[in-house]
Amino acid sequence: MTQNFDIDLSRDNDQGELEMQVSSICQKDGKKFAYVTFSDGKRFAEGEIPACTIVRNDGFTPKEVAGLELYLRQNLDMLKSMAAAINPIKAMMK
Repeated sequence: MTQNFDIDLSRDNDQGELEMQVSSICQKDGKKFAYVTFSDGKRFAEGEIPACTIVRNDGFTPKEVAGLELYLRQNLDMLKSMAAAINPIKAMMK
């Protein structure tokens, strides 16, 4: 699936890439969620799934944040699977 998010990578890292990381599943007040972070080396945004909202932003424009939220919504099933596959104990042992 090809997706355009209109994110300006001219202020990015040397590779011209936007990196994404997914946390393991967290739980608060009986609700499960995971964090998805986006960074290009200079800018950073953190989103929560399944809400598909950006909760922290440092440097992305409002239009870019909307694009990141769209990405979260369109890829929610994949992101949930990625979060569920993470074993935090095993990750700490590396």
